[in-house]
Amino acid sequence: MNHDTTPAPLSPRPLRHLTENQRQLMTSAQLKAHGVGAAAVQEQCRAGGPWQQLLPGVYLLHPGRPTSEERLHAVLLYASRAPERRGRPDGVPAQHTPGRPAYAEAVVSGLAALALHGFSAAPPLTSLDHIDVLVPRTRRLRSTGFARLIRTNALPTPVQRTGVPVAPVPRALADTVAQLSDAGAVRRLLTEAVRSGHCEPAAVVRELSQARLLARPHVVDAVDSLLAEGRSIAEDQLYAMVREHALPDPLWNVDLRLPGGPHLGGVDAFWPDHAVAVELDVRAPRLDGEATQGGRLRKREHLERLGITVVHIAPKKLRESLERQAAVVRTALMASGDRDPAAYVVVLPR
Repeated sequence: MNHDTTPAPLSPRPLRHLTENQRQLMTSAQLKAHGVGAAAVQEQCRAGGPWQQLLPGVYLLHPGRPTSEERLHAVLLYASRAPERRGRPDGVPAQHTPGRPAYAEAVVSGLAALALHGFSAAPPLTSLDHIDVLVPRTRRLRSTGFARLIRTNALPTPVQRTGVPVAPVPRALADTVAQLSDAGAVRRLLTEAVRSGHCEPAAVVRELSQARLLARPHVVDAVDSLLAEGRSIAEDQLYAMVREHALPDPLWNVDLRLPGGPHLGGVDAFWPDHAVAVELDVRAPRLDGEATQGGRLRKREHLERLGITVVHIAPKKLRESLERQAAVVRTALMASGDRDPAAYVVVLPR
């Protein structure tokens, strides 16, 4: 006697069950999995109906204006859709917790990302006409509605902001700057990135260079302001390090040269009695040519041949641990007594 072991199909769940979901945002594939076919979806989305289509294949299960959060997740659901195969509807990644979709290969960037990172110079999410989302270059989806797709060869590792995968600040800035022609707006965003401690200037310049944006005059002007802002902040932190950790007072921002000889270069702090110099590493490698970088290396080697210890400090290290950097400088000062006397150099204001 044969027994049919094929399970009976599940009965469709009532539509009111769907409207009880926390997010009330679903794709056509998710609706189909709940037994809601295309005709039923179309009926619910009729003029004056209880649902609405926000983007192709993405539906909001309530009337009225979508919230900023719903628009963000709608864009991610649209960008995360799997391609159609053999007549099957688009699929989306499974939800790892109720109401929190795990998006595949989609990362929010641009002004929306900067708003999520807390930039005051970025407009609020509610005022954005488009939400930029990064997707692999191989995806065939197109920008539509308020979803603007940016194809990329390599997705950045996202950070989570309010449950949304967001591009790191340097990448979000580059994608934003690519869309902006307002020099003032570009300058404000880049300056805030450094002033508020979101990232280092070099990281921003690197992303702008990779996006081939440094040929634009208004971007170059903004980068100059960015680097000046970064140096000013790093200098303030260097002053605080000396003051708060009771280091001897150095000579600040001086040029060194041999008596009657060549210019040796400028340093940010110099302790002549110990022959120790500190130089802030605030350069932007993608803006520096090989000659400039080679000049820095030759300068350091020349000073060290003269018996002067050069301590290079990155602004990020100052920001993260003044105490640790103070210990490095203090060690160099204490070790000066064990070294041969340094050559005499002339110290001039820079």
